[in-house]
Amino acid sequence: MSEKHLKVAGVLAILVFIALPLFVNSYIVHICILIYSFGYLSCAWNIIGGFAGQLSLGHALFFGIGAYTSTLMLIRLGISPWIGMLIGGLISAIIALPIGIIVFRYKLRGVFFAIATLCFAEIFRILVSQIRFTGGSEGLLIPIMESSWINFQFESKLPYYYIAYIMMLLMLLVCYAIKKAKLNYYLFSVKADEDAASAIGVDANKYKTIAYVVSAFFTSFNGTFFAQYYMFIEPETTCAIPTSIDILMRPIIGGLGTLFGPILGSFIMTPLSEVIRKVVGSGMSGVHLLVYGVFLIVICIWMPGGILPYIARSIKSK
Repeated sequence: MSEKHLKVAGVLAILVFIALPLFVNSYIVHICILIYSFGYLSCAWNIIGGFAGQLSLGHALFFGIGAYTSTLMLIRLGISPWIGMLIGGLISAIIALPIGIIVFRYKLRGVFFAIATLCFAEIFRILVSQIRFTGGSEGLLIPIMESSWINFQFESKLPYYYIAYIMMLLMLLVCYAIKKAKLNYYLFSVKADEDAASAIGVDANKYKTIAYVVSAFFTSFNGTFFAQYYMFIEPETTCAIPTSIDILMRPIIGGLGTLFGPILGSFIMTPLSEVIRKVVGSGMSGVHLLVYGVFLIVICIWMPGGILPYIARSIKSK
């Protein structure tokens, strides 16, 4: 398929998804919102996990910061969630900076980096669970306000659909810009062989930290969206381990380090996860994670690198 055909297909796909909510029921719109939301999160995680090759298990930290920052600012100060979204992103970036400097300064890689990021996320979860100001383990209910864009509250799912869709497309553009920038060459060299990259003068710690901070900044935005969509947050759904796993499984299955792999992974895993939850019920809420594990094993065995690279190789071989 030529580049011209790909562009036409891309434009048609964008138009189809813009018109989709006009022809489907509310439940399908809800599933699409989740697909776009996780597609956004997967692209944001892919900056550090795919482009830089650093397996972060703690992105629930930044997702939670975004959710709690905007919610607390709305409840305590009456500030619009849109402003809270930006401030939450800045707080996440500020917190990610020293974490990145510390863990990369001491050469934590692979499983050690993963465990370190997991620990920071768990520390945050424990803190918000114990502090009365953040609602503790019971969480926080977002007060119902007048339906408006400023309040980030709407009577129907349609505005949430388009917000999630636009956020995913913008995140895709951010990843595309990184792919085309010089930063991507540094990140690729670090991912391929960090010692060799350092030997030729690439400051591996610097570029990994940049990727980590950028990833944290954008991940936090979706925490605000999550809070405003569900109108409720609590530690176990915003900053616990399953949240981090939900985020990273989609780019791994779709295609780690690729541009569209995280989106593909979200289009596959999100509906599957929702179907499993609906069929099994709330009594076995962790079953979808078991399915993720089975999918990951299958992908690792039959499609190393993810589904999208496998499809690309298959097309080239024909």
